[in-house]
Amino acid sequence: MTNMTHALYGVLIVLGLMSGCGLNDQEFALPPGDAQRGEAAFLALQCNHCHSVKDSVKRQREDGHPQIYVTLGGEKTRVKTYGELVTSIINPSHKLARGPDFRHVDEDGVSRMPVYNEVMTVQQLVDITTFLSSKYSVWAPEYRVVPHP
Repeated sequence: MTNMTHALYGVLIVLGLMSGCGLNDQEFALPPGDAQRGEAAFLALQCNHCHSVKDSVKRQREDGHPQIYVTLGGEKTRVKTYGELVTSIINPSHKLARGPDFRHVDEDGVSRMPVYNEVMTVQQLVDITTFLSSKYSVWAPEYRVVPHP
């Protein structure tokens, strides 16, 4: 095992221990990352073959590449936390969208997203998380209060 693999397994163990100890995302924080380096890592790891990022990276498809397309970023009704973003990157089968879109999973219901844990550095993980977290915004729906007659 390489040092990089050991470091990523260390992150996984810490996340696992945190969830078992009842710690929440507010108690989990990655070291500061760099969004520009994160975008560069996103492209270097070819994440844009299956993903685009709102107002930033456009999807680039090559011949023979699976037709999986997921847009990241944009307005959501709740905040995407560090923990959720890190988990989605290092364990893509952990939580799949409702439904799931069967183009995104194999016959066993496992995400078709490759697991990058053996090729991604911890710094790339931190930077990609910083890059992606900067692309989400929270949208609060407007509610009309109708007086009761």
